[in-house]
Amino acid sequence: MFQLGKTIVSEDVLVKEFVCNLSACHGACCIDGDAGAPLSKEETEILEKIYPKIKPFLRPEGIASIEEKGTWVVGTDQDLETPLIDNKDCAYVIFDGKTALCGIEQAYNQGLIDWKKPVSCHLYPVRIKEFSSFSAVNYDRWDICNDACSLGKELKIPVYKFVKEALIRRFGKEWYEELELIATEWERENKKRFNK
Repeated sequence: MFQLGKTIVSEDVLVKEFVCNLSACHGACCIDGDAGAPLSKEETEILEKIYPKIKPFLRPEGIASIEEKGTWVVGTDQDLETPLIDNKDCAYVIFDGKTALCGIEQAYNQGLIDWKKPVSCHLYPVRIKEFSSFSAVNYDRWDICNDACSLGKELKIPVYKFVKEALIRRFGKEWYEELELIATEWERENKKRFNK
């Protein structure tokens, strides 16, 4: 772990490799698990506001879940999150054949809204845990993403590069540029260590 501003970052974010492989996993992270996508308070307000523009993209069962529970819910651990359909799929999930996609992102891609999707989804496989004085930035290893790990290794793309846009969205460009400098130094030090 190392400190960067008001964040504590796991080295795994620099050294593990990852590239989503939708053709292999079919978007399993949106339909597996036991909780919705984590949301910030600000994001719950955004979802409430943009829901009418997202609604036409959603499946009937997603709409039913949202209209019963709300555009967001309080999870069992008291965190804010997206609602689920029958405790499985995120209510905002749509399908293109067998592949799960995000209805929010589809509305964004069509230019109907200017918010891509929850930052927690955009950041995955990075997860942020908020503490009173800092944010912990961790790599979340999930076996449904084994194909993404293999593809990342094949393409030699570390996690922090794969989620560059999302990290900039969450922490800003200056923070990301500092992270890149740390990653470069980390790589240089590791090469020295292995070449001894």
